[in-house]
Amino acid sequence: MARAKASIGTIDYATTIAVGHHTLVADEGPDLGGKDAGPAPYELLTAALGACTVITLRMYAERKQWPVTSVHADIHFVREGDKAHIDRVLSIEGAVDDAQKKRMAEIAERTPVTLTLKGGLEIRTRLA
Repeated sequence: MARAKASIGTIDYATTIAVGHHTLVADEGPDLGGKDAGPAPYELLTAALGACTVITLRMYAERKQWPVTSVHADIHFVREGDKAHIDRVLSIEGAVDDAQKKRMAEIAERTPVTLTLKGGLEIRTRLA
């Protein structure tokens, strides 16, 4: 399904990520020894959840033929001690009523990336 290849050289901590025919750069901020050349790993995680959320909600609105003009998802990864959670705030614009917005928020709870994160995921690591 999805595949990414990440590579790092000797420059702390600039990482090149190849995803399909796209190239992304990830890095850490100066406080962690990087140069902030791109989003940090948890920023990429929140970006993936945000993208999946708004794409799914746009598809849902189109299928329902609801007059949604835009959907925004503000995703915040929060670490509190040894616990972590994600806060997601949705903003839905267009001539939709509160019931439609509530339904879209319910759908957001079942987007593919949301379900993957909530369900946990086995990661199998091996050497090439």
